[in-house]
Amino acid sequence: MTNSELLLRLLLQLTVILSVCRVVSYFGKRYLGQTDVVGEMLAGIMLGPSLFGVIAPDLQQWLFPKIPIIGGASQLFPNPSMSILYALSNVGLMIYMFLVGLELNTDLLRNRAKSAGLVSIAGIIFPFILGAIAALGLFGGGDLFSPNITPWAAALYMGASMSITAFPMLARILQEKGLIKTQLGTLVLAAGSLDDAVAWCLLALVLASIKSSINVAIIAIGGTLLYVMFMWFAGRRLLRFFSYWTRRDGEVTLQTLTFVLIIMMLCAFYTDFIGVHAVFGAFVLGTVMPRGHFAESVHRHLEYLTSSLLVPIFFVFSGLNTQLGLINTPQLLALTVLIIAIATCGKGIACTLAAKQSGETWRSSLTVGALMNTRGMMELIILNIGLEQGLITPTLFSIMVIMAIFTTVMCSPLVNFLIEK
Repeated sequence: MTNSELLLRLLLQLTVILSVCRVVSYFGKRYLGQTDVVGEMLAGIMLGPSLFGVIAPDLQQWLFPKIPIIGGASQLFPNPSMSILYALSNVGLMIYMFLVGLELNTDLLRNRAKSAGLVSIAGIIFPFILGAIAALGLFGGGDLFSPNITPWAAALYMGASMSITAFPMLARILQEKGLIKTQLGTLVLAAGSLDDAVAWCLLALVLASIKSSINVAIIAIGGTLLYVMFMWFAGRRLLRFFSYWTRRDGEVTLQTLTFVLIIMMLCAFYTDFIGVHAVFGAFVLGTVMPRGHFAESVHRHLEYLTSSLLVPIFFVFSGLNTQLGLINTPQLLALTVLIIAIATCGKGIACTLAAKQSGETWRSSLTVGALMNTRGMMELIILNIGLEQGLITPTLFSIMVIMAIFTTVMCSPLVNFLIEK
């Protein structure tokens, strides 16, 4: 395939991806009260083998060719068209996670430390324990986990996957409902940000534990701890010059934004090089960047392009890996229902009871539980990392995607009902 053919294929792919995502998001928001993220998640599934591949399998395979190319000595190489989409989706993920880190308000943790800590601990411990137990029970009993990982690595990964909360979606829902500056909104945002930080740390440990060499694992874990400590204690001070440049120029200039992106790429390169996913480096960098006018300006410059172009590519790429047809037996259907129940009980109910224990009313506590139970894009990120790194099989990936969609879709209607009640 020539470069010209690759470009034409890419342009057509992006046209289809953006069009379907916008149409599905529009109808989901207007008639079902869902956020754009939900529509994009569903659009990704629709463009994959689960729907588009059933209706027009030849056309779907031509547009999004998953079959590898056979090279010399019968070697298999990924289709270059999909490699381009994969690279674009990961660049979008890095920028998106950088913006998520940039949005984290550490003052929330100080202002509502006790309540947020209680809700966050409940939202981590209980789903983690239930997820780990489920993984140990399922390990070796079917085509769910890679044979190359240990039961404890599977348990750690499953627990981390169950513990995640969609912090960006929380912020978007609270903003749309006018709750982001309320006591309830502050509590949920603080707990959600802490949950995500812990889940990413757990994921880093999982990625380190699957390495074949103890030296590689030590490099991954030690390099991650060194990176986090350096960025938290030294990076925050070294990066203050961005605030000075912004005050001097009155706005984030093209040169300043370019420098920010260069640093972000270097941080992502470092964490990927030591054996941890690149998005982790971008996320940590975002958390230590200066706040105030600088952060608001950077977010404003990067948000629209990332959300409108790069993020939908990630959702579609996830959809291409989701094969709902793999869940084709009563046992797998029952397992899917069980995973959804474990996720909802472990996260939603635990956070509801923790919020009530911290002094919230039952209505507010139920709202906290519904919001904390949503997984959204953060779950898809962890699932894609697990599939890419060979932790889970496409079957378990598809089951977990269904769980992520279910817990995300149920959030907005529940919150609307509880607020308007």
